[in-house]
Amino acid sequence: MKSLEEIQQIERVVEDLDDYCRSEVICRVQGEKFDFPVYKISFGNPSPQAPVLGIVGGVHGLERIGAQVSVSLLQTFSKLALWDQTTKDLLKEIRVFFIPTVNPYGLAFMRRSNHRGVDLMRNAPIEGDGKIPFLLGGHYHSPLLPWYRGRPEAMELEAQALCENVRQEIAASPCAITVDFHSGFGLRDRIWFPYANSTKVFEDIELVHSLVQLLENTYPHHFYQIEPQSMNYTTHGDLWDYIFQEHRKQSSQVFVPLCVEMGSWNWVKKNPFQIFSSLGPFNPVKAHRMKRTLRRHNTFFDFLLKALRSPKVWSTLSEEQKFKHRQLALGRWYKGTPP
Repeated sequence: MKSLEEIQQIERVVEDLDDYCRSEVICRVQGEKFDFPVYKISFGNPSPQAPVLGIVGGVHGLERIGAQVSVSLLQTFSKLALWDQTTKDLLKEIRVFFIPTVNPYGLAFMRRSNHRGVDLMRNAPIEGDGKIPFLLGGHYHSPLLPWYRGRPEAMELEAQALCENVRQEIAASPCAITVDFHSGFGLRDRIWFPYANSTKVFEDIELVHSLVQLLENTYPHHFYQIEPQSMNYTTHGDLWDYIFQEHRKQSSQVFVPLCVEMGSWNWVKKNPFQIFSSLGPFNPVKAHRMKRTLRRHNTFFDFLLKALRSPKVWSTLSEEQKFKHRQLALGRWYKGTPP
């Protein structure tokens, strides 16, 4: 049976921290020559009313660095939970969950899709608005082509498990943030927020701007380019658009889904020969770049933990503050859009 190093790392964390975390297999991806568990590991306050941070990776198997960053954050956080009093106090108030290997088959066999040829990030039952890029935006033509959406009548097992578990975690939470780690676009690391399926203004844009302003005031020298995904391209079937819209139908509580899109073109620019390897276009190949990438997002993770421990600072806004943040957001990200 094919094994996966990232799953072995997760299982070692669970074994070492059995009394400090909660782990469950949210689905199993099985075939004739493989049998992979998809784990969710949770720390902290189990109350449904606790603020929540979710870390997700490995949706696209070729973008293996997304899973590796997620596992690295899990490993560091799990060690802090053992000895650091600040982390122990934090976990009395908030909950943190990790789903680092959503698509284990793709990770193990170096494929973007799952074992059925489906691009999981285009698998949700949600359609794009306006002109969606041919093929790239998602299609139903054939699993032999990239960006295949799967069957319209049923979501894939992995996508369904992710959506159900994120909904379960955030359903009653007064304030929730998720971060999904990807790579493969641009020279800079980007933080994307919805929408992916539309260029329309994100409904909770004032909350996003408030959170971003807090990040930039706290870390004015951060390296991220922050923007709605639709500024670059739009797609059908985005899982986070779907989860957000379904959550908004049921709740008025704060939920901000984010995606970190690591700028893999920069790795290729520094080492052009890696473009000829299967993982080269999407992952750091040189050992020193891998180490740098695995520690690169620790500060952002730490910021989000603090932001969820003190959510009123950015998420409880007066009408005047909402108006101000919305105006600033429209000017920054949606130029030409009327207020």
